[in-house]
Amino acid sequence: MLSEKDTNTLGRLLSRDENALREFYTEHKKSLLHYILKTLERQDAEEVLQDAFIDFIESLRNFNSQSSLKTYLYSIAKHKTLDRIRKKKAKKILFSYLPEHIVETLGVVFLTDTIDKELLIKKIEHVFEKLPNDYVLVLRLKYTEGYKVSAIAKKVKLSFKATESLIFRARMAFIKTYTCYDGQDLFKPQKVL
Repeated sequence: MLSEKDTNTLGRLLSRDENALREFYTEHKKSLLHYILKTLERQDAEEVLQDAFIDFIESLRNFNSQSSLKTYLYSIAKHKTLDRIRKKKAKKILFSYLPEHIVETLGVVFLTDTIDKELLIKKIEHVFEKLPNDYVLVLRLKYTEGYKVSAIAKKVKLSFKATESLIFRARMAFIKTYTCYDGQDLFKPQKVL
């Protein structure tokens, strides 16, 4: 059951009262950021904070009043934080080798000589030639140049969510094309003899 304060705030938020939104944001921003910072670094935490507030506002019409507004907001932030962690792990697994300096580092561990490193770079470039230009652009910006999604969104003139989706589709296309090109699934564990 909602408190009287939450009921009043919910009504004001649903009627698009900008003062109510500003008050709610001001009231919860600091503590929510502190909560997210327990798990993520500052830059990621600030992005998750903004995403959580946006999703909170967008999903208020579906709010079923079984918890407080604060609990609902924190639940959204928790899910956003977990999503960010999953994406970072996937990024490390799937694309940590894309920048050339990383390929060099991998060469010390996995690749036996310069020819192997050059072959990997050529394979990646060949895969890029097969992908649509917008996929190549966002992959290079994200993984080679280290741009954040928000900066990529500005460069390609798309919304943050549309850019996230584009990057996801580009990664999936890269994996599929690389796998077909290489004749094996690079991203599945190989049997060791």
